[in-house]
Amino acid sequence: MDELAQDIDVRSLRTELDDTRAPVPRPSRAEAEAAVVVLLAWAGDDPAREGLLDTPARVAKAFGELFAGYGEDPAEILDTVFEDVEGYDEMVLVRDIPFVSHCEHHMAPFFGKAHIAYYPERGVVGLSKLARLVEVYARRLQTQETMTSQILRALDDFLTSRGAAVLIEAEHMCMSMRGVRKPGAMTTTLRFSGLLRDDPAAQARFFALAHGR
Repeated sequence: MDELAQDIDVRSLRTELDDTRAPVPRPSRAEAEAAVVVLLAWAGDDPAREGLLDTPARVAKAFGELFAGYGEDPAEILDTVFEDVEGYDEMVLVRDIPFVSHCEHHMAPFFGKAHIAYYPERGVVGLSKLARLVEVYARRLQTQETMTSQILRALDDFLTSRGAAVLIEAEHMCMSMRGVRKPGAMTTTLRFSGLLRDDPAAQARFFALAHGR
């Protein structure tokens, strides 16, 4: 069997396993630190040298911060709606929300800005909650496309609105630092729902406000 056939075979097996496998038990902190030691040695350095002695513990602690989104619930973030807003029913947009996430393919950072908008139906959510929603999904291993869809789905599922939009612009270090090595290249992803999906005028208004025009 040639390499391509082997690769297809392995991917098919993984797909089958993904449909049936049980959740992977979370390793202990000590196991995580031991894994860092292995990676340091594999990279060609000496994990026992002075400068690296505390690195496994630091990396494990950093992972706890960088991937804290796995322990957060978007439903709790969007659970409080303010209805006393004098009948306000026009677009609400928070733009230029900075974030840093990590690509699930190479675990390299990608970073940029998110723009979120929605048309209220029965009230509005606190503005900081939209920024927190971005953080929930940014602090997980991701693709930018998936992150965009997840944020929109959370808005649709947990915030009553007549439509929502999510626009994300980001630079990916897996493209800037390795591979094709094209620093400065930006990736844009976009999802609409409801009124913002169906009304071109609402979309045009969103783009104008998201880009400060």
